[in-house]
Amino acid sequence: MFGNLLLVAMLGVKGAPQVGTSAINRQRHFEEIEVAKGDSSSRIAVIPLEGIIAMGQPGALGNDLVSDFKQALDQARRDTRVKAVVVSVDSPGGEITASDVLYNALLEFSKEKPAVVYFNSIGASGAYYAACGGSFIMCNHTTFTGSIGVIISTLNYRDLFGKVGLESVTFKSGKFKDMLNGSREMTEEERIYVEGLVMQSYDRFLGIVAKSRKLDAAALKAGPADGRILSGTDAFAEKLVDGLGYVEDAYEKARELGSAPDAQVVQYKRSISFSDLFWLFGEARSPEIKIDLLQGMFRLQPGRVYLLPAIFAP
Repeated sequence: MFGNLLLVAMLGVKGAPQVGTSAINRQRHFEEIEVAKGDSSSRIAVIPLEGIIAMGQPGALGNDLVSDFKQALDQARRDTRVKAVVVSVDSPGGEITASDVLYNALLEFSKEKPAVVYFNSIGASGAYYAACGGSFIMCNHTTFTGSIGVIISTLNYRDLFGKVGLESVTFKSGKFKDMLNGSREMTEEERIYVEGLVMQSYDRFLGIVAKSRKLDAAALKAGPADGRILSGTDAFAEKLVDGLGYVEDAYEKARELGSAPDAQVVQYKRSISFSDLFWLFGEARSPEIKIDLLQGMFRLQPGRVYLLPAIFAP
C-alpha cells in the first residue's frame, strides 16, 4: 500500500520512472553536511572514496562507486561556490580499469579546480593510481600507501580434483582460451603471455606515477614502485606524497589552493529521493539465508587485473 502511494506521488510530479537501472543512471544530487565552519559563499567540498574500487561496487556515495564519484566531481565543478575539493580516501585499491577511470576524472577536474587527495588509514595501489590525477596528495605519518604494482590471480585445484575423482573436460577454439584454467598446470607460453599483460598494465601505472610525481621511471621501478607498502613517512621521503598531516591540514591546503582562506568545508553525502525508494521496492527480493565463512571479505576474481596489495590475493 505504501509502495502504491509512492507511485501515485511520483506520477503526479515527474511521472513513473522506467523499470530497470534508471535510478542508478540518472544524475544524482548529493547533500552537503558541514564539517568545518566558514564563509558559506565559498566552499571546499569533501568527496569520500572508500572501499574496493570496482565497476558496480557500492561506495560511500551510493550504489556505484565509480559513477557516483564522477557525479560528485561534476557537482563540485558546476557549483561556483566550490573553490576546491578534498578527496578523502580509505581504499586499498581495486580493479585497474576502474582505478584508471577515477584517475582520468580527477585529472580532468584538476584542470579547472584544485583537488587535494587525503589518504586516511590506507590509500594504496589502485587508490594511489587514482590519486595521481589530483593537484596535491597528503596523508598521515601512519598511513599505508604505495603498493605500486599489478596482480592477476587464479587457483590451481588439479590435485584436489584428482583426490575426489573429478576431471575437467574443456573444448576450446584456441590454445590460450583457457589459459587460467585451474584444473591443469599453466604452460610456459601461457605464463609468459600473462606476465606480459601484467607488465603492460604495470608500465602504464608506473608512467602515470612518474609523470604525476615528476620522478624518474627507472628509479621508481628499482625503488618504491616494486609493489611494497609504505608508511606515510616513507612515502613522503620517496616524494610519493606532497605533505604529511591530518585531514584538517588537507582542508587548509584546499583553502589555500582554491584562494578561499575562509571557505566553509562541506562533505558530500548521498541523498535519498522518492525515486530511490521506488527503485528499492522494485529491487526487493525474498529474504535469503546464507552461510558464508568469508562474508564481508573481498576476494579476487580469477582472470581480472587488480591494483591491490598482495595480502588480498588468495
